[in-house]
Amino acid sequence: MSVEKHNDKLLIYELTIRLFGNKQSQVKPWGSLSENGTGTFSDVSDTALKNLKNFGMTHVWTMGVLEHATMEDFSALGIPKDHPAVVKGRAGSPYAIKDYYDVNPFLAQDPSRRMEEFEAMVKRVHAQKLKLIIDFVPNHVARQYHSDAKPAGVLDFGETDVNTQAFSPANNFYYLPNEEFAIPEGVHLPIESPHPYFEYPARATGNDVFQAQPSINDWYETSKLNYGVDYQNGRSCHFDPIPDTWLKMRDILLYWVAKGVDGFRCDMAEMVPVEFWAWCIPQIKAKGDVIFIAEIYNPLRYHNYIHVGQFDYLYDKVGMYDTLRELMEDRGHASGITRVWQHESGDIEKHMLRFLENHDEQRIASEFFAGKAEYAIPAWVVSATQGRGPVMYYFGQEVGEPAAEAEGFQTNDGRTTLFDWWRVPQWQKWMNEGKFDGGLLSPEEKKLYDFYLTVNKLCRKSEAIQYGEFFDVQYVNGGGQSAGYDESKLYSYLRYTENQILLIVTNFSRTQTYQTQVRIPELFWNMAGLSSQASYAYKEIFLNKKVKGSFQATDGIAVQIPANSALIFEITPQT
Repeated sequence: MSVEKHNDKLLIYELTIRLFGNKQSQVKPWGSLSENGTGTFSDVSDTALKNLKNFGMTHVWTMGVLEHATMEDFSALGIPKDHPAVVKGRAGSPYAIKDYYDVNPFLAQDPSRRMEEFEAMVKRVHAQKLKLIIDFVPNHVARQYHSDAKPAGVLDFGETDVNTQAFSPANNFYYLPNEEFAIPEGVHLPIESPHPYFEYPARATGNDVFQAQPSINDWYETSKLNYGVDYQNGRSCHFDPIPDTWLKMRDILLYWVAKGVDGFRCDMAEMVPVEFWAWCIPQIKAKGDVIFIAEIYNPLRYHNYIHVGQFDYLYDKVGMYDTLRELMEDRGHASGITRVWQHESGDIEKHMLRFLENHDEQRIASEFFAGKAEYAIPAWVVSATQGRGPVMYYFGQEVGEPAAEAEGFQTNDGRTTLFDWWRVPQWQKWMNEGKFDGGLLSPEEKKLYDFYLTVNKLCRKSEAIQYGEFFDVQYVNGGGQSAGYDESKLYSYLRYTENQILLIVTNFSRTQTYQTQVRIPELFWNMAGLSSQASYAYKEIFLNKKVKGSFQATDGIAVQIPANSALIFEITPQT
């Protein structure tokens, strides 16, 4: 078996800059920027980046870079002030982009030189042999989108629209002619405005809401962009000639690639027609080695967005994340993992981005999720080692951040806020005033960090995990075939190349230690080109390296696996 040369086992670290670098410990709900503080580009420092490199990361996703709507006033910089009625939270949503050609002024120590400071951060990232990913938000923009930084000759979104037409493929927005936009009921305004928000005619809202007054649960602070799909007339497509929005978006991507950006996490990519991606992505990739990650939640569209849309990687949220979450919450069934690869992503696993936390999801340690960070141990091993595709962290995951505060717009819901100026307390203990050395962590918290570090090192050095084939052994051990093997809590599989064989056994039970014989079927030995009648040596290479021995291929390996843990055995022919 020859090993593939292309390595898709990327290790991606997502960080929200304004939270990642914020050292302010005293904050108040609905606090302003001056009250609660913010991180800046400079906080993504050489020290921080060296730490991420040593942690095993290959890519850094700096979330919240592009200028977005906020309740802060930057009019002195020539940036029009946003109306608070169409901003979520004092800080604002990083996904309500106000200027695609600019970065947030509050992320710079000198806001007037914000682009220079961004470019300096890019250079620091590259100096550590890391690659930089930023968000691309193609489906919607802030309701008061206005680019004051666009290059000469570039027209703003909507600048040439005919807003008396509900739909035109030449328009950038969708309109509700003769209707005025109405703020949703229940919107809280923490600061006053001398004038009511006015938008006429009303534009459709970002999450495909075609009514003048969306609900408070809609993406009411955004306007939906028009890619030539007439949603109100059977979703008919008008892609010839190329819609103006396509051209504008391609040029925006090219602008950021020229700034040194190495990849884009594409927000709600499936809300944009796959035909656009198929047209656009090859043009961007022609400029260099640029990766595209799709936030996507419909498994029926996975293959289309890879093979037609040309995405490199897709969120494996509806599938692997959801299945592992149930197990971390002490429910579900471990054999559900088998269902995921068999019916959703088995043939495209190297394209699936695995994660247990990101900015949208609840923290593992929160009371709304597992309640304890350590319950992620077997799930993270599966996420990181079952396939050849990339793995992603959200900053603070590695030290057990519980997101246990109500920040303002973000309630106490187990998520780290997207919308408020705030702190991330557990992360601040690792950051340690910019030392990034974990100096304030407890021994238990350092142990959790070391677990993640061990997984990362394995992913970076193991040929089987990076390039190997996958073989699920659940089917020959469950159903009473192996004494003591509880298939509802244990999940076992092999990763292998011609040079390395790994048997990975995970235990999702919070309390039960299992003693069992993990059998490996004759089919595997035949597929691996090895004898099913021979004897083999094994040694544990992960968390209990004292365990080693030999076994007959027909018998399997005797395993004692503690609760909430994982074992990884390297198997070699007996000499």
